[in-house]
Amino acid sequence: MVEFAFTDEQVQLRAAVRRFCGENFDEQTVRTLMESEPRFDPKVWARLGTELGVLGLAVPEADGGAGGTLVDQAIAVEELGAVLACGPVFGTVFLAIPALVAASASPVRDKLLGALAEGTRTAAFAVPDRAGAFDAALVTVTAGDGTLTGTVERVVDGDAADVVLVAATGPDGVALYAVDASDVQRTPLVTLDLTRPQANLEFTHAPAQLLAGPDEAERVITQALQVASALLAAEQVGAAQHLLDLSVAYAKSRLQFGRPIGSFQAVKHRLADCLVDLEHARSTAYHAVWALTDGTDDPALAASIAQATASAALAKVAADTIQVHGGIGFTWEHQAHLYLKRATTDAALLGSAEAHRSRVAELVLDGAEADRVPHIATGTS
Repeated sequence: MVEFAFTDEQVQLRAAVRRFCGENFDEQTVRTLMESEPRFDPKVWARLGTELGVLGLAVPEADGGAGGTLVDQAIAVEELGAVLACGPVFGTVFLAIPALVAASASPVRDKLLGALAEGTRTAAFAVPDRAGAFDAALVTVTAGDGTLTGTVERVVDGDAADVVLVAATGPDGVALYAVDASDVQRTPLVTLDLTRPQANLEFTHAPAQLLAGPDEAERVITQALQVASALLAAEQVGAAQHLLDLSVAYAKSRLQFGRPIGSFQAVKHRLADCLVDLEHARSTAYHAVWALTDGTDDPALAASIAQATASAALAKVAADTIQVHGGIGFTWEHQAHLYLKRATTDAALLGSAEAHRSRVAELVLDGAEADRVPHIATGTS
């Protein structure tokens, strides 16, 4: 039995997002936006929230969202990843919105969550992680008297976000706060992937509003990081699928020695290997999304398996796409160049494939008993 099957509504959702992306995120538009300030079109971003409602698909209707599931969100993210859609997807959709959904209701949380889901505001998530897992020892910001002081480096989407969600250590422990970006000193960084900007953020007695106190901050942040790992895997699947489609089309049309290069065994094998890696990544990505939605599997294990698989798959498919395309694939003018940079950057976010494989080994093997072998597919013993 399959864990889930896409419904007719989800198929229509994919088609609608793909159509929107084709109209608003073609290659030339992406190249223009990634060299602009900010590096996305706020009007298009707002349309994603209001017109399509894809920014808050997994947000309950009572909180201003679409009332869908995390599977719905992953479908939309996969299509956005296929076109390298420019916008604060990582900071807002992957991290900030899941954190707010997990947090207890409050006026501050409710107002911000609704604005993020509608696309009228954007967010960055200034919470350090260790390979996609929260570690309170890494928090470098301190809280006191309603203000925050400290520095967080390499915050994705931190260059232009309207609000920053920050983990800070106070007298009672680590809590999660919201800080208006106008109260933050931001230093944009030169990044490998121009479509995914980063910045160093400095807080100097910055006024902050509490979102999650020490009693629930770790749970909220952990949930956000696990959702982000699963959604990042879905985004990587979308990018890898686009590249494979691109390579297959090129292999069919590019002639060498009077024959399509796709007829040569070496090219066939390379593309077949890419397909196997892609399907493996897709299965693990949606398994992680399902695990976070259903709750019957270990979400930490599923998220790490997804990241270990999808990061490696996109990196390999991106490199092989350049090889299949030959000389043109190495040039700045070809879009494969942009996807290779995205693959390399994504592989370092929320933990490398090696780090997640190490975590999988810890979760599965440490403490395992010979007569009770864990089943990775379901997360049960």
